[in-house]
Amino acid sequence: MREKLSSVSSGVVRGALDALLPLRCLCCDRRVGSDDGLCPVCWHGMAFIEKPVCYRLGTPFAYDVGEETWSPRAIAAPPVFDRLRSVAFYEGSAQRLVLAYKFGGRRELARPMGKWMCNAGREFLGPDSVIIPVPLHWARLVSRRFNQAATLAQVIATGCGGTYQPDILKRRKRTRRQVGLPAKERRKNVRSAFSVDKSRLDRLEGRHVVLIDDVITTGATVTACTKTLLAAGAASVDVLTFALADPARSDAGQEIHP
Repeated sequence: MREKLSSVSSGVVRGALDALLPLRCLCCDRRVGSDDGLCPVCWHGMAFIEKPVCYRLGTPFAYDVGEETWSPRAIAAPPVFDRLRSVAFYEGSAQRLVLAYKFGGRRELARPMGKWMCNAGREFLGPDSVIIPVPLHWARLVSRRFNQAATLAQVIATGCGGTYQPDILKRRKRTRRQVGLPAKERRKNVRSAFSVDKSRLDRLEGRHVVLIDDVITTGATVTACTKTLLAAGAASVDVLTFALADPARSDAGQEIHP
């Protein structure tokens, strides 16, 4: 009887809260029926990346060509990381979510975005994974007040049971912002920018690493991070991001490049 009364009471409280503080779309101000939800308009505006995809780069194929198939882009220039998976293309609703999370102070978006990322990376996420975020330089961390990749990595590690290790990979020099730089300049900008904390090598050697970031464009940053992690003893590195800049765009600065 007490359990029934408690259940009824909880329902009444939830109903009252919903009336006073109605649930809103993560991307706009429209009402939705559940937490961490998108309205139909914003859901339609999410360019989700769904299988079949290139085994290495995670870019979609027009039709199913079999498991572990590489795209022509991956064959021509294989990435240094093993696999890349992303939730959606960096456009429409996905772009608005990333900008609101990264620059708009909406840190609460880390939870739903991280959950989507867990689903996108389920083929390589697990309890044995070492979850490492792309690091910020300390000066940028002070100005931004949080590392968006690290907060996402925490959610993902909790979701998959992996080990969250935010202090293994360091950004040892302050680089220019990558936004607006062409692909060649992006690669030059992050060259030798990362290092591994030698006191934590035992947490990395022989381990499977999942590198986390919010967006991938040319791939210059995650490539530099991957090279550093592999040189320090990681057995393999997969990359998981929320958004992926469309490699089909004609702007060479938006291409994924190893």
